[in-house]
Amino acid sequence: MVYHENMNLDELLSRRAKVYFIGIKGTGVCALAELFHHSGLCVSGSDSAEVFYTDAILKELGIPYYEHFDAAHVPPDAALAIHSAAYNAEENPEMAQALRLGIPLLKYTDALGAYSALFDSSGIAGVHGKTTTTALTGVLFRAAGLPARVLAGSAVSAFGGRSTLSLGDTYFAAETCEYRRHFLAFNPRRIVLTSVESDHQDYFPAYDDIRDAFVEYALKLPSRGELVYCADDPGACEVKKLVMQKRDDLTAVPYGFGVQEESLKEFSDNNFHGDFRISSYEVRHERTFFRLACFPDAVFKLRIPGRHCVLDAAAALALTGILVKKEYGQGGWTAERLQKAVDALEGFTGSRRRSELLGEKGGVLFMDDYGHHPRAIRSTLQGLREFYPGRRIIVSFMSHTYTRTAALLDDFAASLLPADMVFLHKIYASAREAYSGGVNGQTLFEKTKAVFEKEGYTGRVFYTEEPEDAAEQLQAILREGDLFITMGAGNNWPLGKKLYSS
Repeated sequence: MVYHENMNLDELLSRRAKVYFIGIKGTGVCALAELFHHSGLCVSGSDSAEVFYTDAILKELGIPYYEHFDAAHVPPDAALAIHSAAYNAEENPEMAQALRLGIPLLKYTDALGAYSALFDSSGIAGVHGKTTTTALTGVLFRAAGLPARVLAGSAVSAFGGRSTLSLGDTYFAAETCEYRRHFLAFNPRRIVLTSVESDHQDYFPAYDDIRDAFVEYALKLPSRGELVYCADDPGACEVKKLVMQKRDDLTAVPYGFGVQEESLKEFSDNNFHGDFRISSYEVRHERTFFRLACFPDAVFKLRIPGRHCVLDAAAALALTGILVKKEYGQGGWTAERLQKAVDALEGFTGSRRRSELLGEKGGVLFMDDYGHHPRAIRSTLQGLREFYPGRRIIVSFMSHTYTRTAALLDDFAASLLPADMVFLHKIYASAREAYSGGVNGQTLFEKTKAVFEKEGYTGRVFYTEEPEDAAEQLQAILREGDLFITMGAGNNWPLGKKLYSS
């Protein structure tokens, strides 16, 4: 089996070649198909019959696609076939057919890497925060008038409900994923690094493994490349330190609050005085107000909750600032551009499954969030507590992967403490992992219940194997003034939709 990991996209663009996408409804694959379509390539594809939000996008663009897989679907004159990482040639007849026909076959992440080589590209990476940072980057690029394209890992309301934004052909910013080192296919001239800590334990068993992957990614930067990193995050700071020890030709650009916690002092740049230090922070009337050192007179506002979202905004402002200077010169941040950036941030309402507000019914706010790592869960719940101080916060959480749950069991239990009431469910398994241990959803329930009871909170943690089995109990519990949020990378999100529509 031969996969083509290097492809001259310039040549394909010049002849408006045919490109076939296998698994075209996936968020990332659909987004790349859209970018290829806008570049003038002849795009088509296939997927399952299950309806996703991407169906509407593909239909609106007029991109034809089949709703099942069949070898006969593959155009024999296709110049390239791109496939989702969920499929392989041993099981997918279309991938096997492409190989038989001699059509170059690229995994999505490799195709994204080839696409990134066509632009002045920036990779946005991190265990947490990369989707929101990428989405905020897009709205700031638009506000600054930068000729750029952006690809986020989720649908973004400010992008018209899509994952892509096309503003021009000079710059490209994309969310890049650490899992299985997929981001190593990307060709960045600069990298934004939001956070580094233990995750994806099925592939990175120890923290050092995932840290070293981020180091390897950062070392791909060309001479005079920039590493924009979170100075509050010990993992990001450690990666920066290791990279700069090997590469004195790179520029490190810190952003953050300048944390003071003793436990973070070994690697965090606690007292940095860079341009992108968050110099003030305040929450009132369901808005977050903050300032940056480089813009002392500008008050930025966010309608999405949490200090972590302010960090994401600071990262996006840092990246945008680098390109504004490159595009317009030293005085690129004119008063008009800066005001447009302020307005763009205040108008940002988030992205799909990132503290996504479904609506309000009977005085209850319904929300959905993808947070599936203890740190993301805690920071999201703390942000909601700060944003909505008068509301009870009731959570349905479904843990994703047995290996992650087992490795971070105590952290998961403690991360849910900011909630008033928690409903837990079975673990949402992943086909990519082989787990033979004894941890399951009930284990997490018992651990979380014990943590809550230790703090004096009894009768606040519940368990139903299936998420929908909690609906009747929740209907009896929810009252005016509550906030109900489904959290996790599992399939408990329909529970919130059901309660909201009932």
